[in-house]
Amino acid sequence: MRILVTGGAGFIGSAVVRSAVAAGHEVRVLDALLEAVHPPGAVPDLPAGVDLRHGDVRDAPTVERALAGVDAVCHQAAMVGLGLDLRDAPDYVGCNDLGTAVLLSAMAGAGVRKLVLAGSMVVYGEGRYACPVHGDVAPGPRRPADLDGGRFEPPCPVCGEALRPGSVAEDAPADPRNVYAATKLAQEHLASAWSRTCGGRVVALRYHNVYGPGMPRDTPYAGVASLFRSALARGEAPRVFEDGGQRRDFVHVGDVAAANLAALSGIGACPEGGSRAYNVGSGEVRTVGEMAEALSAACGGPAPVVTGQYRLGDVRHITADSSRIRRELGWRPEVPFGEGMVEFAAAPQRV
Repeated sequence: MRILVTGGAGFIGSAVVRSAVAAGHEVRVLDALLEAVHPPGAVPDLPAGVDLRHGDVRDAPTVERALAGVDAVCHQAAMVGLGLDLRDAPDYVGCNDLGTAVLLSAMAGAGVRKLVLAGSMVVYGEGRYACPVHGDVAPGPRRPADLDGGRFEPPCPVCGEALRPGSVAEDAPADPRNVYAATKLAQEHLASAWSRTCGGRVVALRYHNVYGPGMPRDTPYAGVASLFRSALARGEAPRVFEDGGQRRDFVHVGDVAAANLAALSGIGACPEGGSRAYNVGSGEVRTVGEMAEALSAACGGPAPVVTGQYRLGDVRHITADSSRIRRELGWRPEVPFGEGMVEFAAAPQRV
């Protein structure tokens, strides 16, 4: 199969490329090589034989040329993270939603009808919660007064009782709580509309917290694992926000790449004009504090410092129920949390 991987020189995209080449696929990469992610003059670390095209997914002629002769697209190109503030909103919408719209338009014209979309668990907002009195409930917006007072756990919106967090499945209602999350949900809607109109097939992979070798160093757009790893590389203690009890599902980048290959293999089972979403998580529930402690221990660095700080756009708990992708596509995560953290601690970060 000839596959176009947008953003294929990035952290997750390059892992997808390596896995696809190892599986015998012919791979073409389209990447803007933006300086925020790729230092000027740096050569992307891609396997021999990969057809690298330097170009922006928002540029229609460039995308049309990149699609020539392609059987399927893995759309990884995106601006990620919470960013700095709402001034970033135009950049997020431009990179993520306009870029996806240009790609889909070009795919319609080129007759390419298979799309694996890099989605995100952020579309859910907060995860699944149960009140002992009122059953499953959706917590309301986080209030600065509560967070300032160190009250980080969301209460039941009906009675105020403490909630029990659980794992969220793909049929949970979407509730994006920041600009990045809104753009990731819009990508899914755009892809679904494209598939209905063109008779295409879409698999949206909702990644949970991806980490692993090749992760970029800390920037305002980096994930928490990258921030902790960068601090330890400087000899500093990781700074853990809130009380460190935020529940997450940390999934290794190699497992995410394998999920993309499973989606490419199984996309034919998706009906024409259809789309299917899959959570991609390890199934191991860990807290942010546990992850910081594991990285500190693996690096031999200072113990984490719990700061009590917060970002209003963050959610308290979000963990995956990944049983659908295991059942339908036969994918299984292979890298345990402890083993993955030791590897990540020793691996160089992307400059």
